[in-house]
Amino acid sequence: MDQLDPRSELGEFLRSRRARLRPADVGLPDHTRYRRVPGLRREELAHLAGVSVAYYTRLEQGHGQNVSAEVLDALARALRLDGTETAHLRQLARPRPRRRRQAHRPQRVRPELRTLLDAMDGVPAYLVGHRQDVIGWNRLAAAVFGDFGELPAQERNLVRMVFLDPATAELYADWECRACEVVSSLRMYAGRNPDDEQLTALVGELSVKNEEFRRLWAAHTVADKTHGVKRLRHPLVGTMELSFETLALPDDCDQRLVVYHAAPGSPSQDALRLLASWSAPSAAPGAPGSPESSASTAPPAATA
Repeated sequence: MDQLDPRSELGEFLRSRRARLRPADVGLPDHTRYRRVPGLRREELAHLAGVSVAYYTRLEQGHGQNVSAEVLDALARALRLDGTETAHLRQLARPRPRRRRQAHRPQRVRPELRTLLDAMDGVPAYLVGHRQDVIGWNRLAAAVFGDFGELPAQERNLVRMVFLDPATAELYADWECRACEVVSSLRMYAGRNPDDEQLTALVGELSVKNEEFRRLWAAHTVADKTHGVKRLRHPLVGTMELSFETLALPDDCDQRLVVYHAAPGSPSQDALRLLASWSAPSAAPGAPGSPESSASTAPPAATA
């Protein structure tokens, strides 16, 4: 699979957002019983955005360059984009200088974050980096979601696990929602980093191996779900409902700390406590055979 092309990505994103709208959604009359295209026509959207049909057509065909902020804002309003989608549109449309392909810096976990993960022994928590690679986690996260440390470094990726690992697919009772979330987040990253060769390889592999991923990727949905509830079917403790919060790190926009917790006094909290007791080290820290730390991080060089 070739490197992601921001120009074609821009056109496909515009077409996908146009296709989801109907004339009634934007206050236009629809005198045609049968429409040849789903959603709005190009001329209808161009009228709403206040641009010529020829200009808008060029944008969808990937020929638009140096699109002004005013035009982008007008398109966002016409397409009824939310804040996340508008930011994604701006990323896709921004001019990109020609440059040699450069490898992304290895992902590193600050020592303070390792200490924080280690201290969060009562809640599952993990650190997500580029392309939704899992680069750090604590013992309870491994007990709930599977032992990331047993996976090769290149397979510690949330998107890959959701679509290619049967155990992960079985774990999520709301798998369809989870699948949409991870693909929408990956789309956001792709908008910021179209020259990431490892991203291109990941998308290519998943597109070949999983039909549902292909469908969701082609939908061009972008979303930034920072909190919510996950329903899990754990093989050892049964059904759990865990709330989650996603915390962006101010010094690295591509690293996020995801923390899960259960409602106080709930069966899910009891299940978490049970998993925590089962996963606790059997020996005191420093004793022969005991782990030095309850938190784990992926080797920096392996997660470039």
